[in-house]
Amino acid sequence: MKKSIFTVSAVLGLLAVTTSFTSIDGVEVPAKVCTEVSHKDAKTQTFPVRYGLLAKDGTKMLSGSGFDLGGFVAKNIVTGEEYFSDRFHDRALPQFSEEDLPAGTYEFSGIQGQGGWVGYGTVVATVSDDKLDADGYITIYVPITWEE
Repeated sequence: MKKSIFTVSAVLGLLAVTTSFTSIDGVEVPAKVCTEVSHKDAKTQTFPVRYGLLAKDGTKMLSGSGFDLGGFVAKNIVTGEEYFSDRFHDRALPQFSEEDLPAGTYEFSGIQGQGGWVGYGTVVATVSDDKLDADGYITIYVPITWEE
């Protein structure tokens, strides 16, 4: 019995010596807990995305109207979360994401309009700080795959 009490006391004493504590609102908590909390509270960096189209001949289109376009969608390939462009933007280019996208890898695609005259493909791209262009956007060109 004395050996068990001594062992428990020694382990608790060792924990007290090797664990650092931090005070949060007057309560002492192990520093590791503080680190985990601070990671959870960290804001995720987001980026503005601008959409254009890539014509079948390879021409990049970042302006214009009259496209049979219902908008754009970005799907995070890890989380599955989807983000849409301003779909009520008069079907003109450029279109912008309704909200900035968190860093990550996305599958970007066009949404077919009501007429069904144009089909859109997908493109996989990474959203990150180093992808920002001179205008302050990450510009994504979604390919047109067919048109009538």
